[in-house]
Amino acid sequence: SGERRRRVGVPGLGAGVMGSPQGYRASWWTFLLHQAPHINFQFEAVGSEFAPEDWGYQQALLFLASISGLCFAISLVLICVYLVRFCCCSNEDDEETKTQRVCCITWSCVAAVIVCCAGIGIGFYGNSETNDGVYQVTYSLLNANHTLSSIDTLVSETVELLSATVRGDLTQLEETLSPRTDLVAVVRNTRRQAEAVAQTLDDVPFWGETRGGPSILAEQVGYLEDYRWLAYILLLLLDLIICLFTLLGLAKQIKWLVIVMTVMSFFVLILSWGSMGLETAAAVGLSDFCFEPDGYVMNTTQARTGLSPEILQYYLTCSQDVFNPFQQRLTMCQRALSNIHSQLYGLEREAIPQFPAAERSILAVQSTLNTTESNFHHLVALLNCRGLHKDYVDALKGLCYDGMEGLLFLLLFSFPSSPLCSFFSPFPW
Repeated sequence: SGERRRRVGVPGLGAGVMGSPQGYRASWWTFLLHQAPHINFQFEAVGSEFAPEDWGYQQALLFLASISGLCFAISLVLICVYLVRFCCCSNEDDEETKTQRVCCITWSCVAAVIVCCAGIGIGFYGNSETNDGVYQVTYSLLNANHTLSSIDTLVSETVELLSATVRGDLTQLEETLSPRTDLVAVVRNTRRQAEAVAQTLDDVPFWGETRGGPSILAEQVGYLEDYRWLAYILLLLLDLIICLFTLLGLAKQIKWLVIVMTVMSFFVLILSWGSMGLETAAAVGLSDFCFEPDGYVMNTTQARTGLSPEILQYYLTCSQDVFNPFQQRLTMCQRALSNIHSQLYGLEREAIPQFPAAERSILAVQSTLNTTESNFHHLVALLNCRGLHKDYVDALKGLCYDGMEGLLFLLLFSFPSSPLCSFFSPFPW
């Protein structure tokens, strides 16, 4: 959707709240919605921490959504009262009074339709913003998945390369240098260190395929978003068609068209109040998540993948105060590779003059070592927390900035549309 606009957050909110990563601050509308009362079906207050698996928290969101259902029931009662009054009292009015009332109703309907059209425009904007935010989440998840897959692939290729070298060139080199026991000891030490590097690197990948990569979550989120976006487009278009044809019917005084649009407005009335309830619950639930996202993300990821808290904390926080869980293993590999370099340099200087046949094996091992070092530096860059942390922060910004903003605009569309549909539905009769 182009370059992201900068949002202004509540000063100090992100820095002072545990669970707000660097580069992300909860916005002021997130803060306000987070303060909304959370009440269960027993009218008891529940915590505002994001806990979608908890039945008490689910009741709180359902309670907020049911407010729209109550308003819908009230609007139906008012419509019935108006229709009963109209049917019972309309015959008693004289012709002049009826004419004035028809004129007033016509212009009231025109005003209501115009306001509805403005609300539909807001709805289209909100739907687009929500779509942009959700697809920013899927894009960040796919980026994270690419990083994790690159780590797995790089480690697999490096380990396989080292293992082949140990089985092939180093074994052949040991046989070639067998007359010199001191050189054989150096080759065996090189073999042990290469095997140690391969074993250490093999333990580095922390996100196996069995845990389900972020790409699966991105696919699920994108799938649901496609249907959500399409559903709102259809609802907005239906509202727009009803408004335009109602204006046409009122302007041309086509009674059957006005009656058909009035009947359809009852259907839109149900959809508008229903969407308003869903949007209210979704906005409050999303604000609870966006207020302190780290805690829920860490607990959920750890429960579903079994990752250690140290690794999760390292990538979610990405602070100098947080210990790098890979530092010790990477340091051991770096020292081992440096030692192998020194040993190969010594072998090249002492063994080749006496054993010319060993030159090919030594050069092959050096080539493997150069490739291994190149892969190692790439692996260090991939394991650094900055890349995955940036994807995490980008996903939060997409969901909690654009997604939340779009949801509020959709709520702003439903808020006037529902009462206006209730107002408009009985009037043309």
